[in-house]
Amino acid sequence: MSQVVKVALLGLGEVGETFAEHFLEKIQEDHVNVEIVAVASRDLESPVALGFIHSKVPVFQDAMEVVSMGAKVDIIFDLTGDPELRKKLRIALQESHNQHTVIAPEVVAHLLWSFFGEGELPHSNQMGY
Repeated sequence: MSQVVKVALLGLGEVGETFAEHFLEKIQEDHVNVEIVAVASRDLESPVALGFIHSKVPVFQDAMEVVSMGAKVDIIFDLTGDPELRKKLRIALQESHNQHTVIAPEVVAHLLWSFFGEGELPHSNQMGY
């Protein structure tokens, strides 16, 4: 695959932080054409958020700001566990006429995780679409 898949990770809580660390590690180790182009975290001082800031990846405190990146994001991984945020994201993408970017809910992260062979990914209460 020659096209780079550009990913945004929303929510660096218990699930998101663990997923982000291992996802980035897999990208680097396996040299896959995936780039994390943005993350969103309520805690901009968390070690993972600071690591992304240090790597010059845009880090937003408000997850909705990722929508402003438009088609520069192929997949938004919503790891917040917040169904209202996911609803707002879908509406904002639609209102911005972004028919390119897709939202992957937490259940997709769990699917990928099963291929990583890293044990159990923490679960939140909201995994549906």
